[in-house]
Amino acid sequence: MPLFVMIGHDAPEAKAKRPLHRPAHLEHLAPLAAAGRVPLAGPFTDGSGSLIVLEADSLADAWSIVARDPYVVHGIFNQVDVRPFLQVFPEP
Repeated sequence: MPLFVMIGHDAPEAKAKRPLHRPAHLEHLAPLAAAGRVPLAGPFTDGSGSLIVLEADSLADAWSIVARDPYVVHGIFNQVDVRPFLQVFPEP
């Protein structure tokens, strides 16, 4: 299954809103991670946003998953980029 990288850029009010929506955000990712479709995810340590590596059938499928994320729905991210990604190291 193809890989995609989602980069969510935090909105100015994200720091205050993030704790309110973190449980739902993790709940959204948990079944994907359990299925092996989210091998890596987390916030940037500089507070600028987050990164999620996601397996999806297509770019449209990746966007569909990202669009339902509570951090997107509730405006923690004010900009989201989703791009196809090719893992070369370590070899899959």
